[in-house]
Parts: sequence; structure tokens; C-alpha cells
Amino acid sequence: MITCMLLVSFFSFIEGLVLGYLGMYFFLPLLFLFLHLVSSFFSRRQPPQTDTVHSDYACIVTAYEETGQIPMVVESLLKMDSTSFHVYVVADKCDVSGLHFPDSRVTILRPPQTLSSNTKSHFYAIDHFIRPHNRLAIIDSDNLVDAGFLLAVESYFTQGFEAVQGVRKAKNLNTVIAGLDGARDLFYHFYDGKLLFGLGSSATLSGSGMAFSVDLYEDCLRNLPIEGAGFDKVLQYEVVRRNKRIAFAENAVVYDEKTAQADQLVKQRARWINTWFRYFGFGFNLLAKGLLALQRNQILFGIILLRPPLFIFLGLGAILTCLGFWVGDGLAVWGLVAMAAFVFAFFISLVLQQAEKRIWKSLVGVPLFVFYQVLSLLKVRKANRHSVATKHFYDSPPPPQP
Repeated sequence: MITCMLLVSFFSFIEGLVLGYLGMYFFLPLLFLFLHLVSSFFSRRQPPQTDTVHSDYACIVTAYEETGQIPMVVESLLKMDSTSFHVYVVADKCDVSGLHFPDSRVTILRPPQTLSSNTKSHFYAIDHFIRPHNRLAIIDSDNLVDAGFLLAVESYFTQGFEAVQGVRKAKNLNTVIAGLDGARDLFYHFYDGKLLFGLGSSATLSGSGMAFSVDLYEDCLRNLPIEGAGFDKVLQYEVVRRNKRIAFAENAVVYDEKTAQADQLVKQRARWINTWFRYFGFGFNLLAKGLLALQRNQILFGIILLRPPLFIFLGLGAILTCLGFWVGDGLAVWGLVAMAAFVFAFFISLVLQQAEKRIWKSLVGVPLFVFYQVLSLLKVRKANRHSVATKHFYDSPPPPQP
């Protein structure tokens, strides 16, 4: 009997610790939303206005093994409402015989040796600039760029920011998996982008649709060898470590291909989960640095970096809550309330961003989506053996401009 009571007490202690850690992240989105509403009520600042671009941009498109969508990507870039930019397509391990662009604003770069790295491709482009650029924009090989992208990011550079993250909207919602991937992006754009930046911290980076001063990018990554996926995790840490903020430009839009197939999802998420385990320690460093210097940017961003992937902390919360009810632990009720709060916050993000009907309909596939994420977790140790780029299966013309 005493042994049983000790086991129950030990379980309650561990449950309290884990639910306390997870509970913070369950309630954090609603806390961010509340603080955003309060700050919006007292602050009447006007959103930055897009203006004529005065900077010179290098738009770097990185391709690995595939070039099928490059012509559409380049076409969308050439239609941007700016005259001061040059497009560099780094075709790593690609057949470039079919890539021909008569426009002088496009340069095709074919590294003689396989790079298998986003940052190596970026620096290959930087080392082959046809002229000195002071800004660079990073674009994926499946992104279609809105005509006003550079104008939108430039409005933040003119305010003194040196790093800007745009919005990656769904280019395709043709499957349930793609719809759920799009829903996930809306959640992160809202809470980890718009609200986090609005509260005085930095928007998290998405890997593309982002722009930096060339000097800052080189200072952050030139001497850091990064293998495998996750260069954006290192880059955002290096930017915020210098106590520079990453602006969130909600009008700087790129259309991104959403993961549409199960095998594609499992491999991609395995790489992403692997990067979280490799780099989540950055959160402790930033949190400690921010607390010592009383820097809101670093404190809030450090907290976000310590948050596990959604399916992990939701799954752990659900398991612990069920076990709590089974042993009759009162903390289980709070676990249920916390998860309900998070789900509510998730739906708010979809409503406020006017999610498409296809995204709403895809929510019925959440259990299957979670199952695939669990499979990804089982493959996480071998994640870097997979291709460094997600395979693309969807081709489409550019979305109609608003």
C-alpha cells in the first residue's frame, strides 16, 4: 500500500513538472493575443507604408536536384514592383540545360561540386554577385513571389531593421495533408510572427520569403558550418543573439508549396523534428542572456525556441491528462483546460486570418496527420540521410494577384 502511494505521489510530482512546462505553451498563444489587444488599444501606430525601393537586392533561389518549377519562380520574381534587384539561381546537383532566361537580371549558377546545403548555396551566390548588393532575399525553388514583396520588406529596412520575414501563403491545398500543413502555417504566422513581433520580440524565420542585409547575413553565418536542415534555426538565433529584431512583414507574400503526400510529410517532418532536438538549447542561451540584460526580444524569443513541436507537446499533454484521470489526480482537470485553451487559440488564428474552406475541411484529418508525425519522430535519428530538399509534386501557375 505504501509503495503504491509513493508511486502515485512520484507520478503526481512528475506530472506537475511536465504539465507546468507544457501548460505555459498551452496558454501562451492566448496570453500573446491578450497582450496584443491591450497594446493595440493603447497604441495608435500606423502600419509601415510600402515605398519606392532604394536598396539593391540579390534574390537568391536555391534548387537541389530539381529545376522543374524554376521558370515559374523566376517569372514571378521578374514581375516584382522594383527595378533594383538581380536574381541568382543556384542549381545544386541540377541539370541546367533546360534553363534559359534572356533577361539580364537573371544569373544561373551551377556549383562544380555538390553543396547539399542551403547556406553553402547562399554563400556561393554571394561570392558570385555581379555587383555589390546591400540586401538579399531568400526564395525556395517552389516559391512564387508576390509583385509587392520587395516593396513590403523594404519598408522595414527603412525603419532600421536588418532582418525581415514575410508570409508564406499556401500555393496548393489539393489534399487533406496540404490543408493541414496550411493550417499549421497560419497558426505560426499569427502567433510566432505577427503577435511575437508586435510584442517587441522577433518573428521566427520560415526558411524562405525572408530578407536580410548582406552584412548581417555574412556576420551571422559565414564562419558557421551548417549540415543538414535547419539553417533558419541557426540564423534566427544568431540574429537575436546580437539583440537585433526580425521584423514580420505581413504584406511581403510568397506562395509556398504545401506538403501534399504522406511519404513527403514523414521525411520533411523527420528533418524538422531533428533540427528542433539539435537546436532547442539555443532557447536556454537566449533566455539567460535576455534575463541578465533585461532584453524583452531575447527573453520572449528564447521561450518560443524552447517550445516542442506542436504534436509532441499536445501528445504529451493528452497522455498525462488521461493518466491523471486514471489515477484520480486533480492536475488532470487543469491539463484538460490547458489543451482546450490551446485548441481555442488555434481556431482563433484560422478565423482571424480568414482560412480557406479547404483548410477548415482538412481539420477532420488531424488524427492521421498526428500519426504521420509520430512516424516522423521514429525516423528522426536518420533524418539527415534524407534529401536536403523536399521533393515537389505540384505544379501550378502563379496565383492571381489581388
